[in-house]
Parts: sequence; C-alpha cells; structure tokens
Amino acid sequence: MKKIYCIVFAALLAAACTKEKTATIAPQGAKPAEATTSAVPDSKLRTQATISWSGYTWNVKAPAGTQGPGPNYWSGNNVWVDANGWLHLRISKNPSNNHWECAEISSTQSFGFGTYQWQIDGPIANLDKNIVLGLFDYSGIDGRDEIDIEFARWGNSAWPNLNYTIFPKVGDAPAPASYSQEFSTPGGTYTTHRFKRTATSVVFKSLYGFQSGDTNLFLTKTFNSPGTSISGKSMPVLLNLWCFNGLAPSNGQGVEIVIHSFKFTAN
Repeated sequence: MKKIYCIVFAALLAAACTKEKTATIAPQGAKPAEATTSAVPDSKLRTQATISWSGYTWNVKAPAGTQGPGPNYWSGNNVWVDANGWLHLRISKNPSNNHWECAEISSTQSFGFGTYQWQIDGPIANLDKNIVLGLFDYSGIDGRDEIDIEFARWGNSAWPNLNYTIFPKVGDAPAPASYSQEFSTPGGTYTTHRFKRTATSVVFKSLYGFQSGDTNLFLTKTFNSPGTSISGKSMPVLLNLWCFNGLAPSNGQGVEIVIHSFKFTAN
C-alpha cells in the first residue's frame, strides 16, 4: 500500500501551484467526507492583521479579492484563537455575497533546520474532496524551497488523503518528491504531525493522539539528499484551510479545524 507517486502526477503538482499547493497522488479507496462548523464568538469577528499563537506572531490572510491557492476568497473572520490558546481555522460561506471564504496564517518569524510539529483536533481524515488543510514552510517562490504536510484528495474522492511533499531548492531540477497514503482516525480526532528537516534529510511522521515522542505512530517517511533536493533556507511557517481550485465543498458544508499547538525545535 505504501508507494511513492512522484512521476505520474508531476504535471498536477506544477499546474496547481501558484501556491496551488498539491502533492503527487494516486487513486486509492476513499472514505466518506464529512465536515463540521461552529459559530465564531461575536468578539472574534475581526480582520486583524496579526494574531499571537503558540508563542509566535502570525499574519492573517484577508485580501480584498481572490488570491491563491485556489484562487479563493480569504477572511480574517475564519481565523481566531480561543480562550484556551487554540487556533481555529474555518471555511465558511459568507451569506452576504455567497462566497466560500478560506483561512490562512503565516509566521512573521522564519525557521530553519529543526523539527516542526502540529497537534490537531478535527475531521482531517474525512475532509470533503475539495478541501485542503496545509501545514508547511514556504519560501514564497512557487514550486521551490517548500516542505508540506497536506490533508487533501485534490478533487478526487478516490485518492489518498495524507500527502508529504518536498519542493526542491532553487537551482536544482524542478521535480518535487512526494508520498501519499490513506489516513483514518479510528481512535478519535486528536492527531500529531511533524517533520524534521536537516541538511541531508526530511523525516515526516503522523501519529494518533497528542504525542511528544513516537507513541502511536501511524506513518513515517524519510527523504534523503541528494536523491531529494532539500532546502537550506530559513522560511516562514504557514497553515491554511482552503478549497482546491477554488471549488466549493462538494457536500455544501463548511469545516473547522482546531490546532492546539505549533512547536519548533531547532536541530
């Protein structure tokens, strides 16, 4: 079941990137998609430029019109930090204009070699086929210097939903390295996802529950250089929840994901 799909869908990767973030993927059995939403407290209805979360300052994406990835509409009202210090990202339909609006934050600080970890609560295994949750670092150059963990079926409910992707550093061959596998959450919606980036390797891990070590490991995948081009840049970290190709959720439902924490540990 665990196979690398790096060639067949390379064209899809290139076509979907204007920050149309995608991964190379192949058909596999799909799970029924479901999504949940919850109301944003009135005090949170804002489009502020930044938020503080997990010890860092983050820019909130809220342009006047559409922007990539997608392209999509983005709203600061779909990003907030609750009283517990947990980050909420939401896709919702704006009743005033019928636009589906997405959520994205990016760190004001850049990060280099080290371990990047997110602890998540939400239906990430059952996202609609048109919805993408991305956890990644990104240099700002499309298709270059980027490392991704993405939960997405890229519009095809038969494709696996957990995607690890590494985009090469500037100057190397443009082909990304990628691995995809079907992911489920039989024990509940708490999961941990991380990657460790060094000068010579990137190690991805996905685990059940909130973990600091490797207990309840679901999947690990290692990419080594020189076979995989690994960026040496310090880059911002981004989290986004968005609609693939700007398509509305096929089930007509919004979705909300709660990220309890982001942690970076330098090598």
